Amino acid sequence: MRKKTSSQGPSTENLFSQEEKETSFKNAPLSYRMRPRSLEGYVGQKHILGEGKLLTRAVESDRLSSLILYGPPGVGKTTLAYCISNKTQAAFEYLNAVSANVDDLRKILIASKNRLLITKKKTILFLDEIHRFNKAQQDVLMPDLEEGHLILIGATVFNPFFSLVSPLLSRSLIFELHALSREEIFFILKRALEDQERGLGNIPIVADEEALNFLAEICEGDARRALNALEIGCVTTNKSEDGKIHFNLSVAQESIQKKQVNYDRDGDAHYDTASAFIKSMRGSDPDAALYWLAKMLYAGEDPRFIARRICICASEDVGNADPQALVVANAALQVSEFIGLPEARIPLAQAAVYVACAPKSNAAYLGIEKALDDVKNRRVQEVPLHLKDASYPGAKTLGRGQDYKYAHDYKDHYVDQAYIPINNKYYEPTEQGREKEIKLRLKELKEKLQND
Repeated sequence: MRKKTSSQGPSTENLFSQEEKETSFKNAPLSYRMRPRSLEGYVGQKHILGEGKLLTRAVESDRLSSLILYGPPGVGKTTLAYCISNKTQAAFEYLNAVSANVDDLRKILIASKNRLLITKKKTILFLDEIHRFNKAQQDVLMPDLEEGHLILIGATVFNPFFSLVSPLLSRSLIFELHALSREEIFFILKRALEDQERGLGNIPIVADEEALNFLAEICEGDARRALNALEIGCVTTNKSEDGKIHFNLSVAQESIQKKQVNYDRDGDAHYDTASAFIKSMRGSDPDAALYWLAKMLYAGEDPRFIARRICICASEDVGNADPQALVVANAALQVSEFIGLPEARIPLAQAAVYVACAPKSNAAYLGIEKALDDVKNRRVQEVPLHLKDASYPGAKTLGRGQDYKYAHDYKDHYVDQAYIPINNKYYEPTEQGREKEIKLRLKELKEKLQND
């Protein structure tokens, strides 16, 4: 039976429910309370939102298809989903993949199918941290997305092309959200200080512009982090003699904790940073190399991973232009393994700077790539008889090693002899560093043979 309500007002159950919601909202963090309720109040992401943009048109026309919101923490992924929920006529369901399971998901899928059948209304499922679902869990969504009675909005900090299954990606629009600018964070902080309903507007706060600019800069585009720092700084600071709370630079610096670098061990931030590190060394920019090295170290990267990247770069990009680069890189690898962090940062920095400053040649790398291509795609050459192993009994009977010329028996320890059946050129020394000497020596050896 339906529970009756008093004519004097709402039921006790509804009253307590409303009071609980209000109490919960008042105790929620400032970043939650200041979440805008409409796209008009949404800050940032101008590349996907705004007049004429695809996402804006889809939301305003209530013709939304499944989409994946991807970006670093605190840039507005969940906020954007809530703004969409307040705009659309579709039913809105929320799940967090950290705590939800397949049973929770199936209940929503069944309800969405019944809702469409009875009321002709579609369902939007906002699945926060969707990357937490494994492949099997993601596959549960496929039939309902295919039939079209469910619209998925997934939010993730990880590159969806790494963390989501291909069928899900092919059925969704993917929007990458960017870190907010300093100006956008500053605007959000000012709005929170002025808002009397949801923000800190009822508290007598005098916030120095210098302090707000500091938060806007140090939060790395993360609005949640900036708002939480503003709140903790304001509510824990005693009023001055003038009866006001002064939020100055000193308070702001105390309120912000050690920043969390967006750097995941198995996602694109990890590989993007390592890529920038290698390309900076290859591009002979020691300052950039040190910066990306510092980011990896700050984020807790394994120093052995960094050292291996330096060794690869020393061989691939420096090569024989400065053979000492690989020696230094290998030394840094060995040293970092037995001294550990934080001291390992020093030999790693030394090796990175050495490789970045060294002359560059990828001739050896290009040579092995060409040779591998020939082995893979052309007829594999047989080892010539005179080069085959002649150390075992009976080898001479087979003609192994016959007519082989021992190079040390000849002038300059060099003799004209075929070492490969085909006349292919793989290693082409450059004019860089020591490789210039190598190129000259090979040229002189050839010329002496021609003159003899």
